[in-house]
Amino acid sequence: MHRVDFGLRGGTMSDDVMRDGSAGGEKAARRVVVTGLGVVAPNGCGLERYTEALRGGVSGIRHIPLLEELKFGCTVGGIPEGVDEISEAYFPPDELLAMNTSHRFGCIAAIDAWTDAGLERPDPDDDRVHWEAGAIIGTGIGGLDTAGERLIPMVDAGRTRRLGSTMVEQVMGSGVSARVAGLLSLGNQVTANSSACSTGTEAIIEGCQRIRAGLAERMVCGGTEGSSHYTWAGFDAMRVLCRAHNDEPEKASRPMSASAGGFVPGSGAGMMLVESLESAQERGARIYAEILGGAINCGGHRSGGSMTAPNADGVQRCIRAAVADAAIDPDEIDAISGHLTATGADPKEIGSWAKGLERSPETFPVITSTKSMIGHALGAAGALESVACVLMLRDRFVHPSINCEDVHPEIELYGGSIPHVVREMPELNTMIKAGFGFGDVNACVIFRRWAD
Repeated sequence: MHRVDFGLRGGTMSDDVMRDGSAGGEKAARRVVVTGLGVVAPNGCGLERYTEALRGGVSGIRHIPLLEELKFGCTVGGIPEGVDEISEAYFPPDELLAMNTSHRFGCIAAIDAWTDAGLERPDPDDDRVHWEAGAIIGTGIGGLDTAGERLIPMVDAGRTRRLGSTMVEQVMGSGVSARVAGLLSLGNQVTANSSACSTGTEAIIEGCQRIRAGLAERMVCGGTEGSSHYTWAGFDAMRVLCRAHNDEPEKASRPMSASAGGFVPGSGAGMMLVESLESAQERGARIYAEILGGAINCGGHRSGGSMTAPNADGVQRCIRAAVADAAIDPDEIDAISGHLTATGADPKEIGSWAKGLERSPETFPVITSTKSMIGHALGAAGALESVACVLMLRDRFVHPSINCEDVHPEIELYGGSIPHVVREMPELNTMIKAGFGFGDVNACVIFRRWAD
């Protein structure tokens, strides 16, 4: 493997980059690798099914009768299938009673990432604690299904005493990370982050930071988002959801398309087991990829940035800071997994990638949008897409960005970089992934394929 200096080395990064929110520190940092993956996605639960769906450009967007019944403008969405059956195999009945969809998605993906890394799922009766392992698992909105279906109606009906003893843990933001801590006997930092659509990407970067700093050996990182009409209703009211393809669900999510009409709501969970290189090598773990670097920032709601729109300068600074933190040249980026939501922000995002990476249309990397197949899973989006990145690096392909045969006219010059069918890339080594969220918040991470 080509060795790249990982992180900051005694002031090799400028103060400007540090202020942009890079993942570095003052002294030589430890290298961080990905040793486990778990996924619960609308187009496939489990790594094998998810990989096949990505390769085949298989959409997980379906018609949802309840949305039509409730007179939503958008009546399609992405909901993972078969989760109830998986949950019954993974958890005892009494535990399932306290797990809403956000909990189920997140816990399944976390357990899968843990065991995929070659670690045993702890016995509930074993009192041993993994003090060196923790979790950062975020959500954008979380347990709103529980609040809408049970908490609010029962309280308003004067039935508070009938709520049960698990209501708080189902609606609190850290409910999933706390439950995963119990399932996996985690003793290091266990917390939840919430930064809108950048949540999942941010969680991976924060876990990487903790390991770099020597505060943990391994961390379960990612995001989960439950499937609920209560979660999606506000976006439908904003008229930012696609309404034009209710009769053709698989064509509804159209990032980078001239006929894009808004994003499609999605749900699910993506998790990574990130680990210090020393720990992974010591236990002989299979390594998927190295996390070369990352950056997190906010555009400050200036220069066009707002609660719902990104400041382009903030986006570009985040991209540049991630590249600097990875200690690589921008031209080493082989492919981009964009945020790309099928809204009017897509052409602006392409422009920010071009400026941030200093790449012309002729040298622009391959760029794709996983949301074209699974919709926008909000707080879980960046994690689901990061898992896709690592799978693409492992197998050296870039999945298609479907439904953009009519490339938006403002990005026609970059059309050659958009794969409409799977693109095999034997030379694929380095991918960059970003999430840009409500609140003008940004997160960007860089993965490199592992080779001994």
